[in-house]
Amino acid sequence: MPDSADPAPVLARISSDAASLHQALYFLPAERGASASTLAARLTDAQDLAGTALRLFLTLSRQTTRPSPPDLLLLHRVAQIAKAAQDAAAELTAALARAVENQRRQAAATSRRVVLIGPTPQQFIESATDLVDRIPALCDAVSRDRPQSPCR
Repeated sequence: MPDSADPAPVLARISSDAASLHQALYFLPAERGASASTLAARLTDAQDLAGTALRLFLTLSRQTTRPSPPDLLLLHRVAQIAKAAQDAAAELTAALARAVENQRRQAAATSRRVVLIGPTPQQFIESATDLVDRIPALCDAVSRDRPQSPCR
């Protein structure tokens, strides 16, 4: 964090990165169009987002020896941000695994009819998109809780 007393710059970056990731996930091609490499790139983005939030949490938790209620609320919000990003990464991991499994099944099929397992990769991607969409709102909540340090 540039200024260890002010989480606003880091939260602004998290909010911006989450909005970018949300946009990228929202416009991923449906079903067969999302390549494994594209999913892996978005998965890495979600993991980076979670890592940033976790580092912020660690920094903030080390700054306070006896946290006050506002400090605890800030830590709670940052933990929620980290959890949303981690959950999104988990959903994208599942989408990637499912896409690869479905591709393997299609390649190994001896007939035209292939039974694919569900939920589909797109359903996992939609879940990840919803999770990432929550992150800017959580940053805004920090801004409301700490008016002196706006999130955006």
